[in-house]
Amino acid sequence: MLFLGFCSFAGSDQAQKEKNMQENQQKNHNSSRLETAVFGGGCFWCTEAIFSRINGVKDVTSGYSGGSVANPSYREVTTGRTGHAEVVQITYDPSEISYVQLLEVFFKTHDPTTLNRQGADVGTQYRSVIFYKDPAQKESAEKVKTKLDEAQIWDDPIVTEISPLKAFYKAEPEHQNYFERNPNQGYCQFVIVPKLDKMEKLFGDILKE
Repeated sequence: MLFLGFCSFAGSDQAQKEKNMQENQQKNHNSSRLETAVFGGGCFWCTEAIFSRINGVKDVTSGYSGGSVANPSYREVTTGRTGHAEVVQITYDPSEISYVQLLEVFFKTHDPTTLNRQGADVGTQYRSVIFYKDPAQKESAEKVKTKLDEAQIWDDPIVTEISPLKAFYKAEPEHQNYFERNPNQGYCQFVIVPKLDKMEKLFGDILKE
């Protein structure tokens, strides 16, 4: 009986190992399909809150890009002297949401016609910018920008910068998931909430349930 019990236990343990292995293989397979996009549309608290609600988006990380200082701090970036913009790195599944769809959300949820400014946030760190990682992203960004410009959705021309991604630096922990952790904070209520309301009206069909 002891021998049979041991065999049964060993078989169960082996089955669990195989199950875990299959799950890990599936996770790795899913991860290999994911893509990233890097956008700057003013304060990264706003941009992060917007894209984290899009179906197919798996992760949104606030950070800095486009400048000359390695591993900058938030305090350094806010001086406007590092060349960095506040951006988000979006990890998404292209089988659920396309890069072009993300671009349309990006353009229509901030003002891409104001240079180095979004509302009361002023400075090069708040510029409208798309950092592309390959020629395909560059081409898509330019096409969407041209299409929207020609549609004359805004009174002024789009000034969004389209530049190659050289480096992305993750922002400090206190800037990650900021809106989710501070929904009642003044800035969140007066700046982010209206943006989310606008997004729901424009893109309700691609929002997470």
